[in-house]
Amino acid sequence: MQVTEQFDTGRAWVGTALAALAVFVVGSLVLTEQVYWGFIWQYFWGPVYADAHNAACAVHGAGGTELLYQPSACRAAIQEGLIVAEPGYTLVSEVGYMIILLFSLIGVLQLLRALDIGTDRSLFFSLVPFMLFGGALRVVEDANDAVPEGVSQAIAYPWNSLIISPIIYFTVFFITLAALIGAHKLEGAGYVEAYSYPLAAMGSVAFLLTFGYLTVLGVTTEYVSFYPQVLLSVVLIATLLAVVIWRGVDSVVPSVNEGTGLIGLVVIWGHAIDGVANVIAADWLGLLGVNLTYSPKHPANEFIINATEAIVPPSVLATLGSSWPFLLVKLVVAVAVVWVFDAEIFEESPRYALLLLVAIVAVGLGPGTRDMIRATFGI
Repeated sequence: MQVTEQFDTGRAWVGTALAALAVFVVGSLVLTEQVYWGFIWQYFWGPVYADAHNAACAVHGAGGTELLYQPSACRAAIQEGLIVAEPGYTLVSEVGYMIILLFSLIGVLQLLRALDIGTDRSLFFSLVPFMLFGGALRVVEDANDAVPEGVSQAIAYPWNSLIISPIIYFTVFFITLAALIGAHKLEGAGYVEAYSYPLAAMGSVAFLLTFGYLTVLGVTTEYVSFYPQVLLSVVLIATLLAVVIWRGVDSVVPSVNEGTGLIGLVVIWGHAIDGVANVIAADWLGLLGVNLTYSPKHPANEFIINATEAIVPPSVLATLGSSWPFLLVKLVVAVAVVWVFDAEIFEESPRYALLLLVAIVAVGLGPGTRDMIRATFGI
């Protein structure tokens, strides 16, 4: 009975995916301007296309699609009423990707049930290296964009689009999925005692190779630098904050950590990395001897910074900067997540609870790792 139910659920998931795909394909053919250009291209593919060419924006009009490299030209195109796609995220795209993420989690849940794995917490910890790998891989594209004029890019279009946000999430997802299936086969063949060991090893090797490639660029090229003090500062501060907060919560309200245990520490640490990396990149690189500044790419981060600049007195901004509330929000939300995932949730649906926590950590640790490593190499 249980096998039949899993099969029916999996079939329903595939059917829903195919139906959604059919709606967008038919809509793009029948209402091309509205569905494809005005929605799919403007909010999803257009930003990737512009980013892949290191352009300020991509514009679609009566004359076709054009890449623009000056922000002023992009603003003029918007005023003309043309369809403009800029690199980065919008509220529309973030909601869309959130829906895709949740739907994908349901599909992965069906796969884990079919493989009969994922009820133990080792799955969560073995996937953390892949989150670090994803962030580092995104910086490879940043380095690719930093190549000066006249020098050939190591990864040219269209292949570089595979490691541009948000397409890179799908790339890393499929790499991780292949590693998971491979590790499961190794366990099934009796080569390893548990699939989690080779899975974690694969993710670690992928991260180390990617970081090593960036390090080679940092010491052998002029367009990539190397500031190890940035990496050390972010990791040390984030780790200190995570440990203090996790232990503090455990001593004052131990019930908060009862459900997640050490997973809760990783949740807080992952989002602390994101918050600290943003604060240092936006306001504190000068103190670390790095003459660079970075602006936020996510609407939520940008909103918090703009609100801080509008509310906080200039004297405080001059001392602390304007990005520190983002770190506070990240830490508060992370603790709230740890509190919500109590023991009952793990008892009722351990696989889904673990998958949700993996996704929650990934959306913090992945971008945070990218920001941290990007600033480390001055890209």
